[in-house]
Amino acid sequence: MNLDGKRICLTGGAGFVGSHLADRLAPDNDLTVVDTFDNGRREWLPDGVDIVEGDIREDTVIGEAITPETDLVFHLAADKDPSRDEVGQFRENNALTESVVERCREADVRNIAFTSSSVVYGEAPRPTPEDYAPLEPISIYGASKLGEESLLSVHAHSHDFTVWNFRFANIVGRRLQLGAVIPDFIRKLREDPSELEILGDGRQEKSYMHVSDCVEAMCYVVEHADAPVNTYNLGTRTTTSVRTIADIVADEMGLDPDYSFTGGDRGWVGDVPRMRLSIEKLAALGWEPDDSSDDAVRQATRELLEQDFSSD
Repeated sequence: MNLDGKRICLTGGAGFVGSHLADRLAPDNDLTVVDTFDNGRREWLPDGVDIVEGDIREDTVIGEAITPETDLVFHLAADKDPSRDEVGQFRENNALTESVVERCREADVRNIAFTSSSVVYGEAPRPTPEDYAPLEPISIYGASKLGEESLLSVHAHSHDFTVWNFRFANIVGRRLQLGAVIPDFIRKLREDPSELEILGDGRQEKSYMHVSDCVEAMCYVVEHADAPVNTYNLGTRTTTSVRTIADIVADEMGLDPDYSFTGGDRGWVGDVPRMRLSIEKLAALGWEPDDSSDDAVRQATRELLEQDFSSD
């Protein structure tokens, strides 16, 4: 699907990834952003987009956001806190996707791009390809994303939808909020430049991708993949340990703190301590990220040092 001159609905479009995607889509398309603004920010949205404020589980909201004239839905709205371990998160995320799917069926909109996550794989061999099985997530967040993918698969195979699933690595960059490792380290070091507490043992090692690369990859896949279900990992070929992130953040802040560790091999219940996605399928389609994982972390750190986290 050519992303030029289309009517596009973007759910969760005022959030971290969503607002960057809005920046990318708005100049060439008729873009409607729907968001509750509980976590997203209106000021992050580009000028000229139509805004629908509200919960997409409400009929009036989703009906205004997705119309028979809509060509494509980018569905990013979700409870995204991967450390939350409550069944309520599973129900909420699946209800959001169910609402989008049902409205698309009513309005005869057959194209949905969905932001999933690497956590659907659980603790899998690395690098993990898209066809790895069995998928055994270890967090409620991962379980919710897998459930949403399944619902979309049913509609692709039984109701003539075209679906793009994006299984994200750790996405970093400007507008990233507290609860993610880089903003948390920046906040802690601003409060106490002499010491930095690190969750786990610091040896957790994952792939980090800059949000600019993430958005470009999403758009490229939508434009070049056209199977009923198109599932792609979005990440880098390299990884970065939590300790290395601490080193990068401290270096960019001009600090030399002592490190303390909370212990254990993971930061929280449901945390996957080591993750690297295979991006061979993405590369075969013709796209690879510009930055390594370390490069993405350093660029994001520089951008986030300009950000005020006091009100987050």
